[in-house]
Amino acid sequence: MTNINAAPIGVFDSGAGGISVLKRLWALMPNEQYLYYGDSANAPYGTKPVETIRDLTTKAVEHLLDEGCKAIVLACNTATAAAAADLRAAYPDIPIIGLEPALKPAALSGNHPTVVVMATPLTLREEKFTALTKRFEDECDLIKLPAPELVTLVEQNKMGTAELRDYLETLFAPLDKDRIDCLVLGCTHFPFAKREIRAVLGRRPVFFDGAVGEAKYTKVVLEERGLRAPDDAVGAIRFESSDPQKIGLLEQLFAFDL
Repeated sequence: MTNINAAPIGVFDSGAGGISVLKRLWALMPNEQYLYYGDSANAPYGTKPVETIRDLTTKAVEHLLDEGCKAIVLACNTATAAAAADLRAAYPDIPIIGLEPALKPAALSGNHPTVVVMATPLTLREEKFTALTKRFEDECDLIKLPAPELVTLVEQNKMGTAELRDYLETLFAPLDKDRIDCLVLGCTHFPFAKREIRAVLGRRPVFFDGAVGEAKYTKVVLEERGLRAPDDAVGAIRFESSDPQKIGLLEQLFAFDL
């Protein structure tokens, strides 16, 4: 193995939500080094102009590459939609793994299910997501549900609070909750609110998020490119944030039971 195999995998999110992806990566590849960078000082991304998100994501990825990362995992649907294509063009030799809402497995999970996709406004209006919905519009009844404030509530560590519950009650109020078969968590912050979402819905729709698939694909890409750390290597995680006061939250969410 060369030195590059021992280099860290860079994991980037607009804030703390990407920890849900990091947890999946760690479960699959605990022998790897990880550098997690959350841009909490600029969160949420989902309500910002695409150009701003692209610039912020590019700067974060450049930082991770300066730190010697051998691959970049964009643990953010919004950043992926805004910047992944440009980043891959700029760094063709670096694996850059993006994320998208797990609409496909939800749409194909049953007999024409009703699928609610919770995501940031930008993710829901991006061309990439529009193309995805057109592919599966005949397979399910699709409901788009923008939930930008949920990102902020997770960033503020509001899990388990009445404030979060009240927000979700208001968010889901216009929907027929009994019709929801599948709930796609189209933002990496949202899995941290699953307990409260279940409580508000009063039933158990099947949850889908892209973190599991992204982690598995990252492993495949690293193996194909010969970049995996040795099996007997000791893995480790380093947390960074554009808001240093959020480091404690990142560590706390990594211990959170999803």
